[in-house]
Amino acid sequence: MAKRIAVVGGGMAGVSAAYALAGHPSRPSVTLLEAEAQLAHHTTGRSAAQLILNYGAMPVRPLTAASLPFFHNPPPDLCDEPLLTEQGVLTLAHADQDEIMDERLASGLAINPNISELSVAEAAALFPPLRTETITRVIYEQGSFNIDVSLLHQAFVRGLRGLGGEIAVLTRMENAVRPDGGNGWTINTTDGPRHADVVVNAAGAWGDVVAAGAGVQPVGLIPKRRTAFMVASLWPDSASWPMAAEAELAWYLKPDGPQFLCSPGDETPSEPVDAKPEEADVALAIDRINADTTLDIRSVRSSWAGLRTFTEDGSMVIGPDPEIPSFVWSVGQGGTGIQTAPAAGRLVADLCLDGAPSAYFDGVGLDLTGLSPDRLRS
Repeated sequence: MAKRIAVVGGGMAGVSAAYALAGHPSRPSVTLLEAEAQLAHHTTGRSAAQLILNYGAMPVRPLTAASLPFFHNPPPDLCDEPLLTEQGVLTLAHADQDEIMDERLASGLAINPNISELSVAEAAALFPPLRTETITRVIYEQGSFNIDVSLLHQAFVRGLRGLGGEIAVLTRMENAVRPDGGNGWTINTTDGPRHADVVVNAAGAWGDVVAAGAGVQPVGLIPKRRTAFMVASLWPDSASWPMAAEAELAWYLKPDGPQFLCSPGDETPSEPVDAKPEEADVALAIDRINADTTLDIRSVRSSWAGLRTFTEDGSMVIGPDPEIPSFVWSVGQGGTGIQTAPAAGRLVADLCLDGAPSAYFDGVGLDLTGLSPDRLRS
């Protein structure tokens, strides 16, 4: 008999896992439960993701590598447009950041050979507003891409529905119990009870809340607010410029058509909430960006905030709970949840239904110890 699987959370982690689970050869019955009226209401819907090979905790980077085939050649029935647009990344440093840049260059080259150090003048040719008097060193990473987040999310949704999966919105999980003390679950939701053999926790910032509601020990998730805002561009060719980021992420800026997406790179610890931007964070980013560029930002078109959720060691949590294996984790994506989504969803399905990674992960250096929930148990 096919397993019944309930995936809690309709953001990128949830839909990618649900799609991969529904496509498993055992053909489980998959239901996606989303508390809000629409999917991707929180972090995913507020993300402007960049695919950067050497970004994220080391255990996470193989998931980025394993995701590349999907990004470059997605199944034709899932996407009508390319998921990626090539966009390089400039990392900019001040006079006191040589050690950071040396480490960044060495670690980056170990993963992506398309990284080089540019002169400040060369960087200014790529990114004309750069203040050459304040920036002393620049690293340029090619082979980086802008990800169409909405298109990617909808691809997984389309795939899930095409495989017969169910999506239930306005269905918040209140608690989950195992009536017979075994592996079967009754999930009590705001839309009535649901029954499953396996619960996949892809609830983002609410991941520990969902775990506690199922009687599972939390893993110590740390939601952090990230602020972003849009400003107009006065340069007609700015859409072709690379993304620019200060070496310690004091600010970053990403061309987006006739606008720039800007952020102070803030990571303010927060309770799981519907995050809102703080005016002080927007003002801080404007000051920092204006100090290092000639953009002379004076007004903001729109602003928002989202929660990026981390673990203590900065890596994800993927796999069955060591104490209750029918409860499967897929949380702690931090800032890498979009660029790792195809592989992370596949890994959830592999571990949930086969107990081990499939050949999909051959050759990428996957090490489950850095992702397993076991590592976070005291």
